Order: sequence, then C-alpha cells, then structure tokens
Amino acid sequence: MPLKAFRGPKVWLWRWRRNPLKRRADVVEAWVVLGAWLLTVLAGVSAGVVAAGSVEQGLAKERADWRPVVAHVVTRAPGSSPAHRQASSAERVWTKVGWTVADGSAHTGQVRVEPGSKAGTPVTVWTDPQGRLVSRPASAAEAAFRGTLLGCLVGVSAAAVPFVGGLALRSRLERRRMRAWDTEWARLGPQWGRMV
Repeated sequence: MPLKAFRGPKVWLWRWRRNPLKRRADVVEAWVVLGAWLLTVLAGVSAGVVAAGSVEQGLAKERADWRPVVAHVVTRAPGSSPAHRQASSAERVWTKVGWTVADGSAHTGQVRVEPGSKAGTPVTVWTDPQGRLVSRPASAAEAAFRGTLLGCLVGVSAAAVPFVGGLALRSRLERRRMRAWDTEWARLGPQWGRMV
C-alpha cells in the first residue's frame, strides 16, 4: 500500500503550526523545503538575468564593432547568370570576394552570392575591426530574443541544482524518519498486543 494512504488529506504549512505531535525532524524538513525553494528561485532568477544581460551585451558590442563593407566578386560565380534563371529556383553559391579595410589592407574570403555573378560585382559583407569576415550582427530585437531565451535556459538549469538537492535531502530525511518509526514500532508494538 502506498505511503500516501496513511497520510490523510494534505494540510498546507502543517510543519509551521503549533502541534504537540510535531517532531524535531518535521521542523528540520520544513526548513529544508523552505531553503531549497528559496535557493531554487534565487539561483534561477539571478543566473538567468546575468546570462541574458551577458548575451545582450555581447551582441550589442558586435553591433557597435562590426561594419558593412562593399566587396567585389573576384572570379565569376558558378551557375547560370541571374538573367537566365528563375528567382524562385536558384540558391546562392559560394565564391571568392575581395575588399579593402579602412587601413588600406586588402582581404579576400568566401561568401554566398547570386549564381552566375560576374567578376567585379559588388557584394555587401560584414567585417570585424581586424577586417575578417563575420556574419551580419543581430538586431536589437534579435539580441533581446536570444538573451531572453538563453537566460531562461540558464536560469532553469541553475535552478535545477538546488531543487534536486532539496529533493534528495528531503528524501533522505523521510527515510530516516521511517527508520525511526520502525524502531519505535518494534519497541512499542508488542506492548499493544498485551493490553487488549
């Protein structure tokens, strides 16, 4: 028979009420449950807020540092020319492009362009302060979404640690209490049979 069958109806905050039958183990368990919940909320919220702020700050730095640059196709891109294909059926293809950064140094790299783009065709690329190719930086709205999503994931992960720890400690206290009851019953149970 499950243990819950012996407990009766659930009474909220029963461990905090005055009761002559309340044991020290009940008080300890009440404090463990309260502490575990407080740590769970505190760890989850603080880790989530820190992670979200860090992600948004990093993406804002990228928006500030990364710049669009006009690059030019170095060699003709593979595929049919843009005039001879249907726009709906073509995918962009990789080709080599070259660009010059503010200090005058020339750079080359591979980017996706329209199939059949001729040499010299201008293409907008994004570069970091060193002139290396990067992806387009996230907009403020995209950064907020990513920050919120990652903050939630980190917050839930961080909250799981004290939550699982509290469950484990409470389970251990429950087993200890059951062993104490078994010991007490082994001592007092036979006396009940003699009284009848």
